[in-house]
Amino acid sequence: MPPGWTVILQTEDEVEDDERRSSKVAVNTSADHEEAGHKHTVAHRFTKPTIRSDSLFISSISMPSSSDFKNTASPTRHIAMMLWATLCWYFHKEPPNPHVLTEASALTPEAGRPKLDWRIRIKREGIFKGKNTLQKLERMGLIASEDSCVGTDPSTRFPSGWAETFVSRKSFWQIDARIFLYTMAPQSHSPFPSASPYPSRPSSPDRAVPERGSPRPTDYITNAAISDTFSSGFWSPGGPFNSGSHLPTFYPPPPTQFTFTNHIRHPIRPKPPRQGESFYTRYIPSLGQWLSFRVPTLSPKPCPPPQFVPASSSMPAVLPSHTAAVSIATLPTMDNFLDRPSDLDLLHKWMNDPRVSAAWGAAGPLNTQHKFLVDGLESRHSFPVYGCWDGKPFGYFEIYWVKEDRLGRLLGGEVGNYTRGLHVLIGEDEFRGPHRVKVWLSALVHYCFLADCRTETVMLEPRVDNTKFINYLKEAGFYKQGEVTFPHKQSAVMKIDRESWEAPEL
Repeated sequence: MPPGWTVILQTEDEVEDDERRSSKVAVNTSADHEEAGHKHTVAHRFTKPTIRSDSLFISSISMPSSSDFKNTASPTRHIAMMLWATLCWYFHKEPPNPHVLTEASALTPEAGRPKLDWRIRIKREGIFKGKNTLQKLERMGLIASEDSCVGTDPSTRFPSGWAETFVSRKSFWQIDARIFLYTMAPQSHSPFPSASPYPSRPSSPDRAVPERGSPRPTDYITNAAISDTFSSGFWSPGGPFNSGSHLPTFYPPPPTQFTFTNHIRHPIRPKPPRQGESFYTRYIPSLGQWLSFRVPTLSPKPCPPPQFVPASSSMPAVLPSHTAAVSIATLPTMDNFLDRPSDLDLLHKWMNDPRVSAAWGAAGPLNTQHKFLVDGLESRHSFPVYGCWDGKPFGYFEIYWVKEDRLGRLLGGEVGNYTRGLHVLIGEDEFRGPHRVKVWLSALVHYCFLADCRTETVMLEPRVDNTKFINYLKEAGFYKQGEVTFPHKQSAVMKIDRESWEAPEL
């Protein structure tokens, strides 16, 4: 077997006793509940997600060959990584209908019936039957239980209160993946580079070739010329999940310390990503493209885009299997990379577009945009961002802390210490449209909620006459709190709260 793990995923329904007797599917019940009229749980083969009836557990693990990779130092972290990856696959499925039929809502139209959060139950079976496995996963924040009492059961092997753990879609998308994702350490004589593991199995085992415990490293080696070019510029080696220790790369936010800016007391802010660093990358199944956000650079050379997939003949094998229309032709190559403009040239082009200039007022010669970008890079409460589709920049954004921003001064004491704000600009007409707005807007909000778990609100302040964009914001879950008056414009205060945010657009 190639490296991986086996997941048992099923849908369970409660049925009356007479329905259970007529059912041909497996039934999970106990002798204590055989009385007539009692409800029993019937397990079905999983076909599509349900709002609360799905459950899973990991039944077995197939580790890579010990001749290639060292055994994991923390089995629990390894289990958490596999569970996170499984949940990522599950929550990319088509969401189920959230409305539920109850006795009280039987006469209510479906659109007005009660709604439930989408959850999947984690069963204490398979490898999750370990003495403290579920407890550790709960401490990591990956699973939850509504039974929050100590309990009276003295058993340490199978303590009560852990039979009903679950993961909700809302909580899954708000927890940083860097807590769980990491790379395996290769053996000293292993042919694999130290920066590997690879993101996917390349293919099924080939019986025609000698058996081998792990995929061949030559299947994943990137073109040397591209690697050299990328490493010479502003690049993020190995991505956000890479570390020399081969341990998870997430660290919790530090304790709050305060300082003053323009007589406003606010927390000391963490350093933003460096020039050229891609700090958010996600595949968008509905568009068949990769969305990424990075910090622009002042370099006169084009910034290398993220290398989303291995640049080898096996590239299509590691792309999601449900995306036949994925835009492989637009993925970065040496040919189209060298023809691309620098970040400053792009900003000059965008700011001199009459549509953009009317809103931003930064048109002019190249040195105007140079000063604009320098000011953004030197700001202590915000940083500039380029959004990219398949590595091609399509827009300019600013992510800022509202408290010490001019918006915060106008709002007064209503602003939280960790409230984030966004400024947005779409420069490329080919990437405009309502669906793309939903995707990149929800991704920016997603980043803000991941970057600091204390951020409860994200805000925008579009001009009040920009009704088209305000409607886009409302469709994405934002609501209008009021209006503020700037010297140069009247703005609507648009907000979205963590509590009401569900998931990024897929």
